[in-house]
This record gives sequence, C-alpha cells and structure tokens, in this order.
Amino acid sequence: MKHIHKIIAVLAAVSAAWVALLETSTVPRSYTWLLPIYLVVALGCYGLFMVGYGLMFFPTCPREAVLLQQYSTNC
Repeated sequence: MKHIHKIIAVLAAVSAAWVALLETSTVPRSYTWLLPIYLVVALGCYGLFMVGYGLMFFPTCPREAVLLQQYSTNC
C-alpha cells in the first residue's frame, strides 16, 4: 500500500499547485487550464519511453528470457 500513498501524495501536490496557479495570476488563465492535459501527455510520453527502453534492453535479462521460453513451450 505504500506505492498508492506515494501516488496519492503526488496527485495531491500537483492538484494543489494547479489550484494555486489558477488562483494567482502568475500564469495566464488560458494556459493554466491546459496544464492537466499537458501533464497527461507528458506521462504518456514517459510511459512509452519506459516501454521502449525496456524492450531495447530486454535481451540483457537471460533469466527472464529463459522463463519466457519455458512459458511459451508449455502453452
């Protein structure tokens, strides 16, 4: 359950920062409303990067490769 607490804490911090930006006039209001969309796009890009990175360096995990080969022959 510790991981979910970290996620909730990060979401609460991001939400608080977003509300603070909405309340102050440091950033124009038209840009501030788009920040959640930018955050979702950035998280999507990060996720795709991590999947690509994992696929590029998968062959360096011989134990997992053997497990996958055993699984595919058992099916």
